[in-house]
Amino acid sequence: MRKSKVITPNGSGVIESIKEVLEFTDLLILLVRRDIIVLYKQTLLGPLWYLIQPIITTLIFTFVFGKLAKISTDGTPHIAFYFLGISFWNYFSESLNKTSNIFTLNQGIFGKVYFPRIIIPLSVITSGLLKFFIQLGLFLIIWTYYVKESMISPDYAKLIWIPFIVIVFMILSLALGMIFSSLTVKYKDLNFLMVFLVQIWMYFSPIIYPLNQVPRNYLKYVKVNPVTPLVEACRYAFLGVGNFDPISLLYSAVVSLTLLFIGLLVFSKVEKNFMDTV
Repeated sequence: MRKSKVITPNGSGVIESIKEVLEFTDLLILLVRRDIIVLYKQTLLGPLWYLIQPIITTLIFTFVFGKLAKISTDGTPHIAFYFLGISFWNYFSESLNKTSNIFTLNQGIFGKVYFPRIIIPLSVITSGLLKFFIQLGLFLIIWTYYVKESMISPDYAKLIWIPFIVIVFMILSLALGMIFSSLTVKYKDLNFLMVFLVQIWMYFSPIIYPLNQVPRNYLKYVKVNPVTPLVEACRYAFLGVGNFDPISLLYSAVVSLTLLFIGLLVFSKVEKNFMDTV
């Protein structure tokens, strides 16, 4: 009688996970292409939704927080101030939301064939870059206009930090996504709380307000947020306002890498027997 072969992960360590990802690079590229093509394939406006969403959100923020609430934007045009923050926050929050229930959404394919499960969250993080770069491109058009009109004074030397900031956002969203997706295997309620928690997180990040407007009593809590130095550095580079602190950026990077290490350990442990839990 022919014996069946059970295919299992090669190991549970971080190094083993990285080696497996390198072996399945072709699958990662395929999944990224699928995410990009399928997402708006059956919509009338297609990729235009990449632009419509931040534009509408920016206009709402400008009216509600800029005109009605009269929250300061440090003298910069409201549209530039909000659009920049929204572009980076959208990438982070959507990546985190989409990776936080990887096991639940993909239990069908996970139960039929083996491949490194981390490939799925990696494909989500990578494919999300397309939307982010399209939105950032629109922001650069707006930004160029305001620069020519001398309405903002960017620090061009600091723009070299933008790729680093994007990478830290990627790492942070991937790390938290893996941790939450591992927890949702056992604690299903986190699926419902995740979107709510991300929305609350936005208000604890300087997306709709500059850091210097935060009351002194709450400033320390906002600064602990690893997203805060990233957003502030982006604003300083592009708009010339905010706070640019390399030490704070290093703090965000260290927190993100630490969470990534924890996420890889937890994720690789859960992927071995999650089918018995889901």
